[in-house]
Amino acid sequence: MHHRTDVVAAALRVLDEHGLGDLSMRRLAAELDVRPSALYHHVASKQELLAAVADEIVGRGPRPDAAVGEAAVRAECRALRDAMLAWRDGAEVVATVHAYGLGPHEPGERLTAALRGAGLEDRFARAAARTMLHFVFGHVLDEQTHLQAASAGAIGDEPDAGDAADGTSFEQGLDLLLAGVRAHADR
Repeated sequence: MHHRTDVVAAALRVLDEHGLGDLSMRRLAAELDVRPSALYHHVASKQELLAAVADEIVGRGPRPDAAVGEAAVRAECRALRDAMLAWRDGAEVVATVHAYGLGPHEPGERLTAALRGAGLEDRFARAAARTMLHFVFGHVLDEQTHLQAASAGAIGDEPDAGDAADGTSFEQGLDLLLAGVRAHADR
């Protein structure tokens, strides 16, 4: 007898081995050696499955130290980036369920709190958190797409100078976003 945690663990294996495009209920059922209809005892829909997978991706990611202000904002963004990079198509999964209004809400809540600690009023902290989430999602999606294209031989292995895999462009983007936060907080 399988449990919901078994289904999510199997979905993560399929995701990592085959990618999001091949994460179907049929493939997942085959992985678990059950009929596809049996999966619906554990998850009501593929969207619910993806939300559970996104929760697991983010939940298995690093937990930032209890920093405050800008250090906390940076730590939260880095932790989310690292969590998504740990899984094939991790950014696509997390960003997709975020767009559906499903999945993990903790990264956005933690970013909002960190931005309040950096001096922003609540409504601007929420807006800045959404902006930073979209930056992190987009940046990691770009990184993962590049890595997959390079591994398939579609492009060269070397990233563009501005998109180094060491996180340089990610940090530069955070610098720009935080400069805007500082400018707004200083008003």
